[in-house]
Amino acid sequence: MGFLADSLSRIKPSATIAVTDKARELRAAGRDVIGLGAGEPDFDTPENIKEAAIRAIREGKTKYTAIDGIPELKAAIAAKLKRENHLDYAPSEISVGTGGKQVLFNALMATLNPGDEVIIPAPYWVSYPEIVSLAGATPVIVPTSAEAEFKLTAEALEAAITPQTKWLILNSPSNPSGAAYSRDELKALTDVLMKHEHVWVLTDDMYEHLIYDDFVFTTPVEVEPGLKARALTLNGVSKAYAMTGWRIGYAAGPTMLVKAMAKLQSQSTTNPSSISQWAAVEALNGPQDFIPRNCEIFRERRDLVVSMLNQAAGITCLKPEGAFYVFPSCEGTLGKTTNSGKTLATDEDFVTALLEEEGVAVVHGSAFGLSPFFRISYAVSNEALEEACHRIQRFCAGLR
Repeated sequence: MGFLADSLSRIKPSATIAVTDKARELRAAGRDVIGLGAGEPDFDTPENIKEAAIRAIREGKTKYTAIDGIPELKAAIAAKLKRENHLDYAPSEISVGTGGKQVLFNALMATLNPGDEVIIPAPYWVSYPEIVSLAGATPVIVPTSAEAEFKLTAEALEAAITPQTKWLILNSPSNPSGAAYSRDELKALTDVLMKHEHVWVLTDDMYEHLIYDDFVFTTPVEVEPGLKARALTLNGVSKAYAMTGWRIGYAAGPTMLVKAMAKLQSQSTTNPSSISQWAAVEALNGPQDFIPRNCEIFRERRDLVVSMLNQAAGITCLKPEGAFYVFPSCEGTLGKTTNSGKTLATDEDFVTALLEEEGVAVVHGSAFGLSPFFRISYAVSNEALEEACHRIQRFCAGLR
């Protein structure tokens, strides 16, 4: 037997982090690299939020806190859920963790046993199936299609449910596709869930505020209140408030589950950073007027990227409703050969050659469970996006 745990063999490293690290290495070696792999806004954290953190430090709010969140933050989360999502949750039904990933990890580790199944539509955020596997359960991947706008249908959900199904994980707007479910599309899914009382739903709403073109965001429990007793609604401050490094995520759900998550967190990280928690209180309670302004910048970037990618030979790109990603197909490039003589057999070949030959770092679709696609994060400057898209066009034009 080896020294490392067998459970590690069930998971893969994060492909998105790997791409970002590779781009960083090439840049350090003197290469001109445009990194479009990282999923974080390029905006700075708003000043009022920074000031709240500084004030917390000066006021000595630097001690341990309650394991899963200070009362003030839980109250701010409850107020946000009521104000924006028309959901009523008590503080005892709210959990705060060190980023949304920890909250997700806690929920799955606290509920999954070997033999349990978790339905995950593909393309998916890279961590969903890995955490399910680490917990000893089975991820059930349900592929979607560009024709269906990368959205899970009621028929596909119904077909995937078995007596062993414990959770459905639903991410809207989606990382990596940017696809967002309308109220009617969610209603079709929640109608299926209402027929299967043993299935819980974990809704990842992290990109809730990053929506475009008059799209109206809704969350499953808002659409179907009957699901509240078996739903966990997950969110955080990372994306909308440009607070990725502050590491605050939260979720609302039944007290029984929230207590189990707190028990697990008490034996891992304990409380999230006290300073970050006070900053998050200000984020949720303070001015929200910068969010629409940031969204307008993201919308312009989305339109730029979609237009330029659709002008690249062999690339087709849908216009997504939300988040700050596009998920174009590179199917039209496969089977072709690059200027350096490499034949592109897969989307991973495509992104590797694109990085090596043109210095553009993107993430292959197979990392998100669906090929032949790739993900671009347009959370970078317009200038960088334009240059990157020119390079992609040049790369594709040079294929033979």
